[in-house]
Amino acid sequence: MSLDERAPAGARTVSPPVPARRPSPGPARAVVAIAPLSLTIALGFWGVRRQNTMWGDESVTYQLAHRDLSQIWRTVQHIDLVHALYYAVMHEIFGLFGGGLLTLRLPSVLAMSVAASGVGLLGLRLAGPRAGLLAGLVFPLLPQVQKYAQEGRSYAMVCALVTWATYALVVSVPQRARWRWAVYGSTMLLACLLHEFAVLALVAHGVTLVVSRVPRPVLRAWSVTAAGVVAGLSPLAICSAGQSGQVSWIDGPVRLPGFLTVAVVGVVCALAPVRVRGAVRLSALAVPIVVLPCLLLLIASLVKPLFVDRYVLYSNIGIALLLGACMDYVHRLRRSSRNAWITVVAVLAAVAVLAVLVPTSLSLRTPRSRTNDVTAVGAAVRKEGRPGDGLLYLSGQHRIWTAANPEDTRFLTDLALAQDPVSSNTLSGVELPAQEIAARMLEFDRIVVVRATGAHSLANPQEQAKTSTLRRHFREYGTTQVNGARVTVYVRDHDPSPKVGPGFDGPGASGGVMR
Repeated sequence: MSLDERAPAGARTVSPPVPARRPSPGPARAVVAIAPLSLTIALGFWGVRRQNTMWGDESVTYQLAHRDLSQIWRTVQHIDLVHALYYAVMHEIFGLFGGGLLTLRLPSVLAMSVAASGVGLLGLRLAGPRAGLLAGLVFPLLPQVQKYAQEGRSYAMVCALVTWATYALVVSVPQRARWRWAVYGSTMLLACLLHEFAVLALVAHGVTLVVSRVPRPVLRAWSVTAAGVVAGLSPLAICSAGQSGQVSWIDGPVRLPGFLTVAVVGVVCALAPVRVRGAVRLSALAVPIVVLPCLLLLIASLVKPLFVDRYVLYSNIGIALLLGACMDYVHRLRRSSRNAWITVVAVLAAVAVLAVLVPTSLSLRTPRSRTNDVTAVGAAVRKEGRPGDGLLYLSGQHRIWTAANPEDTRFLTDLALAQDPVSSNTLSGVELPAQEIAARMLEFDRIVVVRATGAHSLANPQEQAKTSTLRRHFREYGTTQVNGARVTVYVRDHDPSPKVGPGFDGPGASGGVMR
């Protein structure tokens, strides 16, 4: 007999409750992935050319990526080995899409967009769709992210790889499939081969797993994978240690205050209660990746200055996650509370952030947002020099500033150059002995001198020969100041009234500013 047959007459039959259908995660995942990616692409293409200017490090990428792979390999044996893989990648991209300014920066725009998508999905997995969406949208608004999304260097690619390696780690904790750990390890290794300091994210990942108290098999799997990453990186790290002079320009932490300000805001946001979804908590993942890479670089800087904000650009992953989760918490608090002050505070905070971000975003798309402007340097050399003038770089490494556009120096004679950068497999060429440089300088009545802004010690014999010969036999005729550099024309003392060359309006031209 069925239940209906046993029920008394007139009794109401109650059907068992039907479980509520949970909304499909597909649409939410799509929005969380696509919205941050779209915003990052839009911000990345906004002013990406920076008025058709380029700064020194990008000029190095531009020049080396135009060499063939064998030349790149021979060059990095002497200098810039840490960026060898990036130059090889850019060489192939230039071969496919042409070696223009947009092609130089396009990979960074796309890489940062992929990173933003990964940040959103990380937030979704750790704290829910709204937290993920907010984190993904916050990420491309961060000033550092906007800056390096438009720069022809490896940092955006490293950030994207670390982001997706982190996502692979979070997925691997509950799944424990070997192929997932292989994906995590290979992605982390690729990031480290693009820039060695990505290995600091590996340390942060280890701390995350320990704090999250994951099972021992997970810790063992991570340890084996991390050991594989370190082993794969070791040859590059050992060989590049001999090129440590490349970072000799760092005499203290570079742009540390701004980085710390944003990081502190992110860590404070970690105090907000966050929804827990899975074995790894959002704060346990985000805080270590914000704090540890920066802290470890600062500790290493006690022995040798190494901290530069872009070296730990991927720390912004954690900052965005914490900010997104905090905003999600404020939203939930506002909906569950009758206090109007929460809404007021949230609106005021949003207005304040926009007030700071808008001028920052505008300034990042100007030539003066970078340390120097090699396009302006080359233009100043072309303007102030005239055919037959000598050309001198103080120091010789600044030759890379005008190498991107040889037309700027075509009619000038490089007085110190013995072998050009390409044939010598170097970045700035090989210079003549000090005595020969001095002798060549005395054959010219006008010399255009390119030097960095500020005082710099020139202990190299060649540099001392240049400066002493200028001081004894030449006098300064006019200087053009550009972003990060000075272009000065010197004339021989035996010529009391030198002819005014192109670009000069007389002595009053000294101190002019080019933008």
